[in-house]
Order: sequence, then C-alpha cells, then structure tokens
Amino acid sequence: MTEPWSSVDEVAKHLGVAQDSIYRWIEARGMPAHKIGRLWKFKLSEVDEWVRAGGAEGGDKPASKKAPKAKRGRS
Repeated sequence: MTEPWSSVDEVAKHLGVAQDSIYRWIEARGMPAHKIGRLWKFKLSEVDEWVRAGGAEGGDKPASKKAPKAKRGRS
C-alpha cells in the first residue's frame, strides 16, 4: 500500500503548527514538498524524517539545498 499525499493543512495539524510555518519552511529550510499544479503536497514520512534531522529547529538556519519558492493564494 502506498502512502497517501497530504495537504498543507494536514501537515500543519500533524506537526501542531500554523500553515504559515509550513510555507516558510518550504521556502527557507528545504522542507520536503512537491508542487502538484498550484498545490503543495507532502509525504508524512518525508516530513517526519526532515523534522528528526533538525529541519524545523529554531534560528535562521539556511536550507541545505535550494528549495522552490512557496507561493500562496490564487495564480
């Protein structure tokens, strides 16, 4: 069975943070996310691994790799 894709809202609830934090982490800290159309989608296993590796730690830590720019709102 394959892991389902999760939305920004589902990831925010999973981590107990605001949706704005998710968008910031995609842009500034390389949070694993996949752009499908105009929506960001996630695999919770990838997000959990990223958190365990310290990706969500405080401070102004730069992303380990260039992340795609997160856009909100309608295109």
